Amino acid sequence: MTPKQPLAGKRILVTGGTGSLGKLLVKRLLGGEMGEPERIIVFSRDEAKQHEMRLDYLHRRAATDEAIFRNFERTLEFWIGDVRDPDSVGSVMQGVDVVFNAAALKQVPTAEYFPFEAVQTNIAGAENIVRSIQHHRLPIETVVGISTDKACKPVNVMGMTKAIQERVFIQANMRCGDTRLVCVRYGNVMASRGSVVPLFHDQIRHGGPVTITTTDMTRFMLSLDDAVDTVFAAVRIGQRGETLVPNAPSSRVVDIAAALIGDRHIKTTVTGIRPGEKVHEIMVNDEESPRTLIREKWFAIQPMLPELQTETVTKPALIGEFSSSGPLLDLEGTRRLLEEHRLLIDQVDPSEGELLR
Repeated sequence: MTPKQPLAGKRILVTGGTGSLGKLLVKRLLGGEMGEPERIIVFSRDEAKQHEMRLDYLHRRAATDEAIFRNFERTLEFWIGDVRDPDSVGSVMQGVDVVFNAAALKQVPTAEYFPFEAVQTNIAGAENIVRSIQHHRLPIETVVGISTDKACKPVNVMGMTKAIQERVFIQANMRCGDTRLVCVRYGNVMASRGSVVPLFHDQIRHGGPVTITTTDMTRFMLSLDDAVDTVFAAVRIGQRGETLVPNAPSSRVVDIAAALIGDRHIKTTVTGIRPGEKVHEIMVNDEESPRTLIREKWFAIQPMLPELQTETVTKPALIGEFSSSGPLLDLEGTRRLLEEHRLLIDQVDPSEGELLR
């Protein structure tokens, strides 16, 4: 391992590797920016999504995709399994060096209606990873637990389960030998499955109306690449038990809708908050801010457990919580951000399928 290529020659496991974040994470791992891995294992329970992902790589022929295509044939392995199943997790982790846990039940309303399903995936799944390392004495170097702003002051089942998942991974640094376990937490990923941007795209293309839950709602604005940058930062600079958080901008949801609608004659309608939704999201709460440092361009929350604290925070990076409520991008700033990430309606070909941006 070298500082600039920490994943060179490593065997990497991506749980939930067929999800929005998992797919882009795998693509960038194949691109070699963190070093060329020996193996990348995509682990998920959805056979159809694995089949689609495999076909997508087989059909890549553009010159810009040449290195990725070449590495796919040699490097990528698909494994059907479920983080809920300890035997399945224990099997796939044999011989692995680095684990990215992107497996999640992440839709807020779904978790409200099926709370124990969220517990099994988001909490028991994390514990299965930890116990596999512990019980099989696996020499895993790094585990990155991928969390969400909804874990901060959680008011919904999804956020509650993710908050406990963070604690499972953080505490595991005390029982997993030399394995370094780090978490990342980020906000609304603009183009991810289930977020407002793909929803608004679909509604606008069908003539509206664009549905807004409440005019006061704000969200952090990150691209999928921003999210993967945070995951890679955890590998490069994250310390045991830390939680890395991107310093992300935020916007009002009504401005996101207005920026996408542009000069089209599309109506908006207010539908009311869905079960479990927050009006504003929080990435770092007021209890965490006194133990938050800056690492490069990320906030690094030091672990609550004193046994894991390696640095004394004499000058916190934040005063109070880091919330999507402000300061906010205005309408033009929101439009520019969407344009920068090629997410305006005219910049997207619907035949592309999922927006991996």
